[in-house]
Amino acid sequence: MGEEERKGGGGGEEEAAAAAARVAEQARELQDAAAALLTRTRAEEEALRRRAAALQGELRRLRKAAAAHADSDKVEEDLDRATCLITDSDVASLLPSKTHGAFLKMFLGPVNLRATRKEVQLKVKEEYNSYRDRTALLFLGFPVILLFLRQWLWNGCFPALPVQLYQAWLLFLYTTLALRENILRVNGSDIRPWWILHHYCAMLMALISLTWEIKGQSQPDCACKQRGVELFLCWAIMQGFVMMLQNRYQRQRLYTRIALGKAKRMDVVWGETAGVEGQLLLLCPLLFLLQGFEGYVGFLLLRTAHTGVIPEWQVVVCGILLIAMAIGNFANTVDTLMVKSRFKAKMKKSKGKRDLDTCPSPTGSSPTDSTAKA
Repeated sequence: MGEEERKGGGGGEEEAAAAAARVAEQARELQDAAAALLTRTRAEEEALRRRAAALQGELRRLRKAAAAHADSDKVEEDLDRATCLITDSDVASLLPSKTHGAFLKMFLGPVNLRATRKEVQLKVKEEYNSYRDRTALLFLGFPVILLFLRQWLWNGCFPALPVQLYQAWLLFLYTTLALRENILRVNGSDIRPWWILHHYCAMLMALISLTWEIKGQSQPDCACKQRGVELFLCWAIMQGFVMMLQNRYQRQRLYTRIALGKAKRMDVVWGETAGVEGQLLLLCPLLFLLQGFEGYVGFLLLRTAHTGVIPEWQVVVCGILLIAMAIGNFANTVDTLMVKSRFKAKMKKSKGKRDLDTCPSPTGSSPTDSTAKA
C-alpha cells in the first residue's frame, strides 16, 4: 500500500512538472508573439508619424503661401479643415508633443503625460473646466464670508488663522490650475503662455502672503494695519464674480468656435474674452474694470508700505505682482479683442463675396434658390 502511494505521489509530481513546463513554454511563446506585435506596431506607428509630420509641414507652407494672396478665403477654409482633421483627431497623438517644461518636471518628474487616446485627453479637459467652475464659487464665497464675519463678529479686525487658511487655499488653487494647464498643453490644448505665467505669479503672491503678519484684535489700531488684507479680499470678490461670468460666456463661445472649425476640442476657455455680441458688451467692461482695480490695489499696497502703515516687505512684493498681473491681463485682453476684430472683418468680407456669388439672376432667382427648389 505504501509503495502504491509512493508511485501515485510520483505520478502527481511528474504531471505537475509537465504542466509547469507547458505553462512556461506557453508564456515564452506569448512573450515572443507580443514582442513581434509591438515591433510591427512601432514600425507602423513610426511610418505614420513621418507622414503626419510631413503633412503638418506642408500645411504650414501652404498657409504662408496663402497669406501672401488677398483672395485666399477658400484656400484658408480648406487648410483650416485639414488642420482640424489632423490636430483634433487620433492623428494628434502621432504629432510631436510639446515639452513638459521645468514646472511639470519639478512636481511630477520626467514622466510621459501625453495621453494616446483622444477620449482620455477630452476627459482631462472637461475635468479642468468643471474644476474651474467649482473653484470660482469658492473664490467668490471665501472673501465674502471673511469680510462679513469681520464686520459682524470680529469687531472690524481679522483673526490670523482664517485669513491664512484662505491664503493657503489660494496657493493650492493656483498650483493645481498651473499643473492642469501644463498637462493640457502637453496634450494639445492651445493655452496662451501668459495665462500659465499669470498663475505662476499668483502662486508666488499666495505663498508670500502666507508669511504676511496679521495683526490680530489684541493689537492697537488693527483695522488700519489690516488695510492691505481688506483690499486684497475686495479684489478677490470682484475676481471671483468675473470668473463666474467668464466661465459661462466663454464656454458657449468655445462650443461655437469648435463647430466652426476655429478651435480644437482640446482647447479650453481660459483667457478667451470672446463671447456672443450681447455677452461681450457686458464682459469686456467688467474685465477692464477688474484689471484697473487689480492695478489700483497693487498701487495702494505699495503706498501703504511706503508710508509705513504696513511696513512689511511682503506687502511690497504683493503690490508689484498685482500691478504686473494687471498690465499683463490688460495687454492680453486687448490683443484678443484685436484678433477678434480682424476675424470679424474677414468674415464680413467672405460673406460679402458669397452675397455677390448668389445675386439674383434676371429671372428673379439665385443659383441657391434654384438648387433648393430642385
